[in-house]
Amino acid sequence: MTDIRTKKLINAPEDLIAEAIEGMVAAHPDMLVVEGATGRAVVAVDGPREGKVGIVIGGGSGHEPAFAGYVGRGLADAAAVGNVFASPSPEQIMDAARAVEGGAGVMFLYGNYTGDVMNFDMAAEECTAAGIPARSVQVTDDVASAPAERAGERRGIAGDFFVFKVAGAAAEQGRDLDGCEAAARAANANTRSMGVALSACSMPQTGKPNFEIGHDEMEIGMGLHGEPGMRRGKLEPADAVTDELLAPVIADLGLAAGDEVAVLVNGLGATGQLELYIIHRRVAQTLKSLGVAIHHSWVGEYATSLEMAGASVTLMKLDADLKALLDTPCRTPALTVGNVLPPAAGRRVRRAAGNAQAKAVVDRSTLKTEGEVTPAIFRAMMRKAGDAIAENRDWLSELDGVIGDGDHGITMDIGWTAVRKALDAAPGDETVSETSDRMAKAFLDAVGASSGPLYASAFRSAGAAVSDRLNLDAGALVAWVAGMCDGILARGGAAVGDKTMIDAWVPALEAARAALAGGGDLRACLAAAAEGARKGRDHTATIESRRGRSAKLGARSIGHVDPGAASAHVLLAAIRDAV
Repeated sequence: MTDIRTKKLINAPEDLIAEAIEGMVAAHPDMLVVEGATGRAVVAVDGPREGKVGIVIGGGSGHEPAFAGYVGRGLADAAAVGNVFASPSPEQIMDAARAVEGGAGVMFLYGNYTGDVMNFDMAAEECTAAGIPARSVQVTDDVASAPAERAGERRGIAGDFFVFKVAGAAAEQGRDLDGCEAAARAANANTRSMGVALSACSMPQTGKPNFEIGHDEMEIGMGLHGEPGMRRGKLEPADAVTDELLAPVIADLGLAAGDEVAVLVNGLGATGQLELYIIHRRVAQTLKSLGVAIHHSWVGEYATSLEMAGASVTLMKLDADLKALLDTPCRTPALTVGNVLPPAAGRRVRRAAGNAQAKAVVDRSTLKTEGEVTPAIFRAMMRKAGDAIAENRDWLSELDGVIGDGDHGITMDIGWTAVRKALDAAPGDETVSETSDRMAKAFLDAVGASSGPLYASAFRSAGAAVSDRLNLDAGALVAWVAGMCDGILARGGAAVGDKTMIDAWVPALEAARAALAGGGDLRACLAAAAEGARKGRDHTATIESRRGRSAKLGARSIGHVDPGAASAHVLLAAIRDAV
């Protein structure tokens, strides 16, 4: 990748989200407040109340004004704010849920991305365990990301705008949880989008474009995180580009004379109003020629991708109910509809966080002591793994920029930085199993991307696999690796051949088991695991992606190593070298 550096007006990258939230709340103190220990739940001052369904939206940062910009009276009651291009963690989502739950249940709304699905699912599970009814609606408006017969696989892009608005209005009207969910699903079923990118964006941590595109090229169907689209070609005039974006949207919605729609022409971060209005001109001309009426249009930046140049076109086909919900008044930092709302009826809800479960007491006298890997050595091995991720952060992100959103190395580094801090705080007598649980919590709290719940589940499962051990011998360490595999498989659902981290972890486990069966010692088993992961990593370059964001690429993903498989090899190689 060409060594081009970008400029951003930020302080320390690790403080980026906290400082942005602080600035946003300071700008809108009449509308927004931060609640919860994580500092990532932005809550409406005049929204949550007793007897009302709580609307929680969320996703990664970098899409401003989405998501926190849509928090306010009549729209979302709270937003869970993730790291750049990464889902919020379950605990961040739960901070938002606890802040808005008023006895009528909570509805989660978010774009259909692997990390968001896993993290919001885990939050929904926690809500259920706490006796809070919870529903989830995933936005799937991007026609470029999957064909109509697989519409459930489509990703959510600027269509979030309409689905959030309808759901918030339904809750504001006093509809129950079933009614709010039905309204949100109707909005999603009638909303379609397609986008085009003209330039790359750059992650704040790297200052490098997360993909390459020629000065005279465009990417049709580009995802909101910089994921490659349907095709790349030479830049064309605005009318031709708009026609290409609009045609599949109109066809997918089945629009015909007499229909009525709402229109969103959305800038991706570096496209001015001048160009967006030219796009809207063509949209209006085309719809008029079809006999389709425009009820209302929004033109501007509503769901961006950092500083990416480009735009998307979204249409929502309206019926009487969707039209009324769209027109229901709301007031948020990014969107105001209708007149000033009357004071909210019902008292403001402030739920206290539930107490953490008591930690189980381990009887160390019953634990097996065979093996040279003591708990202290195990923690040193894990620190080395974290160091290796930090050293390879930019390389892993570059791999991800080719077939994903360019943040895998950054996300893994955030998680492992949190793990290393947690290891420093671990008591000296903590067992390997307890340390693994500590790592799981640290990683999950720090990382909301798909790697967060996947590695948290892996650490927990691995810890459980050696819960009868004080020290680890070769067999126990192989069992720990097996637990890592089991946790990832159970949470993510991927299989070997899907082009994911599993394509490195499973060969690593198979090689380690073979070495153990052949009489190999601890070092031989770890060396085999690292070599198995390397082979699995390299194999991913020969196969087509079937899971995650890169699955939308089809054959275009062949020839590129999966970044999750690459990071798995980095970890196992570092663990091998540490011993």
